[in-house]
Amino acid sequence: MIQVYGHARTRSLRVCWALEEIGAEYRFIDVDLPSGAARREPFISLNPGGKVPVLLDGDLVLTESPAIVTYLGDQYAPGKLVPAVGTLLRARYEQWSYFAVTELEQPLWTMAKHRFALPEARRVPAMIDCAVWEFGRTLKTLEKGLQGPYILGDAFSAADILLGHTLLWAQAFKLEMSSPTLLDYLQRLSLRPALARAMAREAAA
Repeated sequence: MIQVYGHARTRSLRVCWALEEIGAEYRFIDVDLPSGAARREPFISLNPGGKVPVLLDGDLVLTESPAIVTYLGDQYAPGKLVPAVGTLLRARYEQWSYFAVTELEQPLWTMAKHRFALPEARRVPAMIDCAVWEFGRTLKTLEKGLQGPYILGDAFSAADILLGHTLLWAQAFKLEMSSPTLLDYLQRLSLRPALARAMAREAAA
């Protein structure tokens, strides 16, 4: 059975969401991040970076949420969550997946690091204001890219999981999102039953 190592309200939600969309069986294993469990054995042997999520599928140990959700789509639901390799739609899928984690998420992670994740002596409060500004600018790029109900048009994909989770993260940080287009998009994603099931699965661990 697929195993997912993660923690509630982290990027592991992306993986659980994808698995719920696919309908695959999996076991969610909570990694107690506040206690430092991700930096100790046995978890550190799975991911020397000490971060969640980690996916175990047979002999495969996979880290990085974009890689994991793409693997799950290709392996367990071809054409459902991830477009076929070699197609133009796959190229657009990869474009927006990379955008989610290199552009949209990056300012949020900067905020998190300088609010609580880094040792206090390493935090630079001025970085937070810069990241808030950068996030607002990046939202405009996403808004222009939305040409339908989902980022690839009419079809929901794992790219929407990556983008939707990141927007939920921004919402939790109480960042301003005033665009009706983006608010409608986030509402549409938030109402997906698979997301509710994934959240419940993590919360119950």
